[in-house]
Amino acid sequence: MDILIWILIVVCFALSFVGIIFPLVPSPLVLWIGFLLYFFFIDGDGLSWIFWTAMAILTVVLIVSDIIANSYFVKKYGGSKWGERIAAIGVIVGSFIIPPFGIIIVPFVAVLVTELVQKKDTKESFRAAVGSLLGFLGGAFAKVIIQLLMIGWFILAVII
Repeated sequence: MDILIWILIVVCFALSFVGIIFPLVPSPLVLWIGFLLYFFFIDGDGLSWIFWTAMAILTVVLIVSDIIANSYFVKKYGGSKWGERIAAIGVIVGSFIIPPFGIIIVPFVAVLVTELVQKKDTKESFRAAVGSLLGFLGGAFAKVIIQLLMIGWFILAVII
């Protein structure tokens, strides 16, 4: 039985990385399912309150990092509030259109068009669109690092 639970935990951890490319897979939730599988089916006392507190904090950071990175880069590269919002929507819509490339292409094009519609010149609009691309990549990079940290901490807590 333990082997089956461990397989499910590993699958959950792998799925959390799929969530970086397909935002509809909730990475934090899938990670927590892995943690809870261990807690309820393998060793309920094996994870300390420090572990659970750290995971809660890192989960908030994981969720917020994507939003902050996207908003920061669109703003930094001259995008409007509408450009920021459209970039976020574009990532979600893009995950359904030509995956996994849609999550890069759709927000880029959507921000470009949004900024052009708001009567910005082509150079400014293109710059904001590049900001949305950098925001997505920055957020994805941050999510990978945070998720690796969470999984690494879990493995250390289980071993020690």
